[in-house]
Amino acid sequence: MAGEIPDLIAQERTGTGKGAARQARRDGMVPGIVFGGDTDPLPINIPFNVLIKKLRAGRFKSTLFNMKVDGHDDVRVICRDVQRHVVKDLPTHIDFMRLKRTTKINLFIAVEVVGEEEAPGIRKGGVLTLVRPEVELIVTAGDIPDHIEIDVSEMEIGDNLTISSVKLPTGAKPTIDRDFVIAQVAAPSGLASQDDDDEDVDADEVPTTEMGPPDGEQSED
Repeated sequence: MAGEIPDLIAQERTGTGKGAARQARRDGMVPGIVFGGDTDPLPINIPFNVLIKKLRAGRFKSTLFNMKVDGHDDVRVICRDVQRHVVKDLPTHIDFMRLKRTTKINLFIAVEVVGEEEAPGIRKGGVLTLVRPEVELIVTAGDIPDHIEIDVSEMEIGDNLTISSVKLPTGAKPTIDRDFVIAQVAAPSGLASQDDDDEDVDADEVPTTEMGPPDGEQSED
């Protein structure tokens, strides 16, 4: 099932060219363009404060948006380029691409954990660490999952759960080729510290190999 896609509200920009773009910036807007699909490019303006907040939240270029422009049908878009001021590093222009339902895109999908209460490693006091709360997948725009599920019910202390053991949605695949770790169950910190102490004691108790003969005895030639 497709996840909830955040709205991105924009205004249609009247006029094109550098003059209209400069006026938009003076009005506190960032000019942009929506292209692709079977319709003509659409010049838009996005409020600067709205855009900068979303950019600072991270992963803007890998987030699918539902763009809403008065007088136009809602359309799914993804950012393809953000032009920035060479000195201030603030956005000056932004490009969005319309997506068909069959378009393949890279998106970060949330990871949902099940089976914590049954996991023997956790029941023994182990600590579950979610190494990747999100996983970047190649998905179809028309069938975006809102999460992937990992089952940790059989994990013992010291076990790792990797992407190869996760059932992914149909048509989805990781962007990374290697079998990376998503979650792991580690020993509780107290037990780990005790193990380290035991190792130190064992090392102190190991006799040296170069010892002289007992007092009063001569070594045999």
